[in-house]
Amino acid sequence: MPRELMKVEHLKKYFPVKGGLLGRTMQTLKAVDDVSFSIYEGETLSIVGESGCGKSTTGRALLRLDEPTEGQIRFQDTDLLKLGKRKLRQTRKDMQIIFQDPFGSLNPKQTIQQLLYEALDIQEIVPRGKRIFRIAELMELVGLHPDTMYRYPHEFSGGQRQRIGIARALAVEPKLIVCDEAVSALDVSVQAQILNLLKSLQQQLKLTYLFISHDLAVVRHISDRVMVMYLGKVVEIAPKASLFRAPQHPYTQALLSAIPSVRATSPKEKIILKGEIPSPLNPPQGCRFHTRCPLAVERCVNEEPLLMPVGAEGHFAACHFAPKDACHSDSN
Repeated sequence: MPRELMKVEHLKKYFPVKGGLLGRTMQTLKAVDDVSFSIYEGETLSIVGESGCGKSTTGRALLRLDEPTEGQIRFQDTDLLKLGKRKLRQTRKDMQIIFQDPFGSLNPKQTIQQLLYEALDIQEIVPRGKRIFRIAELMELVGLHPDTMYRYPHEFSGGQRQRIGIARALAVEPKLIVCDEAVSALDVSVQAQILNLLKSLQQQLKLTYLFISHDLAVVRHISDRVMVMYLGKVVEIAPKASLFRAPQHPYTQALLSAIPSVRATSPKEKIILKGEIPSPLNPPQGCRFHTRCPLAVERCVNEEPLLMPVGAEGHFAACHFAPKDACHSDSN
């Protein structure tokens, strides 16, 4: 069993919605609401779900780019929420992020050399006299010629800029990288190149990824485990093979049914969800999916389902209709 790198317990991230002349808090947006999970060394855990489900906010909260409202985040036995600014900066070298927009995340006024040098300068992990050699090494590591380090971001294509973003994340030798929609802004052919690069770097450098995406085809290619979120809640989490073979939550089943198929025989029946996603300002009581679920009954309206084991090892779902593991059925 791989060692646990990060453990997240009861994570919440609420955003106040202010209004009126005095700017008072009128409502609270519950972007992430009581989420718990673990990330293991060397794995790729993917988070999927529709826009607004809280997946990107979860990733940002883990790195304290968005300060969590409540909960506990333990990284290698260190409680991240108890660290001051100085200690947090030191710890951040082990946790980096690759952003969705490869152009917006790079300073257009700096050359690539300056961008990468800044990362090395902040953490001081490479002696000054050797930093230019480290930058050249990083460029080659992500498939770019070292001589291009003197260019500016606008002189590169989108895929090349994302390679530079990866190089910047790797500069401080992290253990965990949050990939926040890291390939969604790229052409399909370029997506495949970047995904293969990420997998190669993971094996070479023993990296751990939290991969955030709405594209299930991409998730299927890169993941070891998959966590499905809906309206700020985790509804299912499982090893990739188990989740794609036998999804247990109706929402996951609907997502998987929408994946395009190239097979002419035995076409999958698409599950069409009715209605819109409820507002996170006023989420439904009970199961948050019950307003769109074809299986919903009165219990779903009144009682929130717990995330419970559902058969295959490591497979959990939060649904009253999911077949509970016999060893745990009495507790639900």
